[in-house]
Amino acid sequence: MMVAQARLLLLAGIAAVAAWLPSLALASSEGGGDTLPQFDPSKFASQLFWLAVTLIAFFFILKKNALPKIEDALETRRRKVDDDLDRAAGHREEAEAAMAAYEKALADAAEQAKTIHRQVAQEIAESAAERRAALAARLGEDTKAAEARIAAAKEPALASLQDVAIEVVQDVAAKLAGLKVSNADAKAAVAASMKEKT
Repeated sequence: MMVAQARLLLLAGIAAVAAWLPSLALASSEGGGDTLPQFDPSKFASQLFWLAVTLIAFFFILKKNALPKIEDALETRRRKVDDDLDRAAGHREEAEAAMAAYEKALADAAEQAKTIHRQVAQEIAESAAERRAALAARLGEDTKAAEARIAAAKEPALASLQDVAIEVVQDVAAKLAGLKVSNADAKAAVAASMKEKT
């Protein structure tokens, strides 16, 4: 590829020099007087010969010395780029593997957190249920004890209430009707009234 480009460049240079020299020679001969030897048309053939020899020699020197070095440099560069691309692909695969491991670890941690949350919520619910049951049992015992105390206090209170009611009946009958009611009659009236209410 480089050789073809060098040949094309060589031919373009020869064509440009060949097209340019006659116009320079014509311009210098119109001015009169002596012309430079390189612009003298009678010497063009030998000049073109030496130009061709020089360019061909230059081409072979380039082909033997410079072009192999350029091709080696290009090949070295291509190999380096390929190696860099291979290493980059390896790094990308490592990064993808690390990312997959990170995502898996993150998912595992999230699952573990959910499991721990469920366990803690279950433990809290069980503890709350135990405390509620213990509180309900204690409240039941307290309620029974309070009912027993109330029942124990109710009988003397009712007995004293009956005595108070008898006294009230005797006082009311004496004040309103002017009657004196006996203790037995007042007691019978209060007992009958209490039977109706219960």
